[in-house]
Amino acid sequence: MGIGGIGMSAFARLLHSRGHRVSGCDEAATDLTRTLEREGITVILGHGAGHAADIDVLVASEAVPKDHPELAAAREAGVRVRPRMELLGELLRAGPSVGVIGTHGKTTTTSMIAVALDGAGLDPSAFVGGIVPEFGSNARVGSGPFVAEVDESDRAFAELGCETAVFTNAEDDHVGGNQATYWETVEEQHAGFARFVAASGRVLLCADWPGLDALSTGAPSQLRYGQSESADYRAVDLQPDPEGTTFTVLYRGERLGEARVGLPGTHNVLNALAALAVAHLYGADFQQAASALAAFGGPGRRWQRVGELNGALIIDDYAHNATKVGAAVQAAQQTGRRVRVVFQPHRYLRTQQSWPRLADALMGADEVLVLDIAAASEEPIEGIHATLISERMAQLGHRGVRYLPERGEVLRHLRHTAGPGDVIVTMGAGDVWKLARELTETGE
Repeated sequence: MGIGGIGMSAFARLLHSRGHRVSGCDEAATDLTRTLEREGITVILGHGAGHAADIDVLVASEAVPKDHPELAAAREAGVRVRPRMELLGELLRAGPSVGVIGTHGKTTTTSMIAVALDGAGLDPSAFVGGIVPEFGSNARVGSGPFVAEVDESDRAFAELGCETAVFTNAEDDHVGGNQATYWETVEEQHAGFARFVAASGRVLLCADWPGLDALSTGAPSQLRYGQSESADYRAVDLQPDPEGTTFTVLYRGERLGEARVGLPGTHNVLNALAALAVAHLYGADFQQAASALAAFGGPGRRWQRVGELNGALIIDDYAHNATKVGAAVQAAQQTGRRVRVVFQPHRYLRTQQSWPRLADALMGADEVLVLDIAAASEEPIEGIHATLISERMAQLGHRGVRYLPERGEVLRHLRHTAGPGDVIVTMGAGDVWKLARELTETGE
């Protein structure tokens, strides 16, 4: 169910590639569902109890209500109903595995690990929450280690474990509200991270993020990566430039070699370092892994270069909470261009919880155009509006912020003012990415 989702479609591809007969359903046709059909996976539009006929297993997200007619019909017919996290746990237990957890950076880090292992000839399988250009997919089937993005927005993740847990950070996203898969408190969520780590063979945690050591005490073995002197794997001698960063990797003080990440931002240095650390742990040749990583351009919607408009660089980024937004702004500043952001707040609850932090994170941009909130199926919350962000920025002295809900006006403004010295970043987890495409496809 929900086969058009980025996670469920990856499951479908993995199982289909392993010889299972796979079908699925979703509300509407998308580019992703059409691609699945071209790959030989049957996709039915809409939901209905009749879909439970002639199947052995129904896989559903925890977000699907337990009384959904499709689930009820499946149970009545004796069909085994499996939560998606249960299926992921089975894949992680099947052999050597790497599970990437944390509030930020999972998709990019998972992609980088898979690309580095592939470049070094270790033939990984991969399950990613985004399209990896090198694979042309969000999934890869290989004979080597299974690398998976493990999403904490599904509370069942805490009952899983893997051979190597890569722990990027821990903050307060996916907390509160009435979402079926969200956590009631940040403490409960962080306890979930700790359970996953304790059930894993070892943890590779970011030494630069405070608090991860305390959450990782249950792991049988701990390793650290980061710029911190306490890290086992260290990135030193960082040399940032407009396109990315070159750095040196040390393992317990011994030089492994020089590396490069072709994505700007210190956060991407850390993501790349984690990938190179995993490659080293699994016996990969460092230079082969580093070369593959240097050529990596990022997964879809993570600092994705969409094209140009009047010489301006057009970037699309999934950043939707304050830490991710701040990191994306810092990456944009590294290009040396004038930073222009089109920001779409995501969810009323998230905006209610963090609009001051979102405003603060955007202050480093030269221009910010704020769209309306992307509801993502949530009901509006009284008093919560995108202007909370724009007005706070103006009160803090930002002179280039505007609330601009009419997308046609956003397009007209950018088409007439974009120039070679600009980087324009469409930012958010909603449909703001469409504006980036429109700017490059129909720009004057």
